[in-house]
Amino acid sequence: MRLKEKEVEAGYLYLTTVNQYRAVLAMKGEFLIYAPSLEGTAPLNLDSTKMPFENMPFKKCQIVTFAKKDYQVFNFNGTEAIKHKLNELQLAEAIVQCNAKPAIATLLAE
Repeated sequence: MRLKEKEVEAGYLYLTTVNQYRAVLAMKGEFLIYAPSLEGTAPLNLDSTKMPFENMPFKKCQIVTFAKKDYQVFNFNGTEAIKHKLNELQLAEAIVQCNAKPAIATLLAE
């Protein structure tokens, strides 16, 4: 299933059909920065604060490019959906794991 551009939001977690988690860390204009996990990542548990982005490089791309990937509905925090809101700790953990803080600051300053 493909996303519509308006379905992509900062602070949300998505799962591709190859079981790669993607956390959208920041958005501005037509661009976003996201943290990708490895493909084939095991499902996250319900109260996970440990995100699956350790030592993975962040990516910057156009929102339309991100939306065109194939995504799937997944269960997170007891809810089945195409996207799931990350809490503040989970989002902060994802940003730290892929060292995206400087890139986010640059994007938001553009």
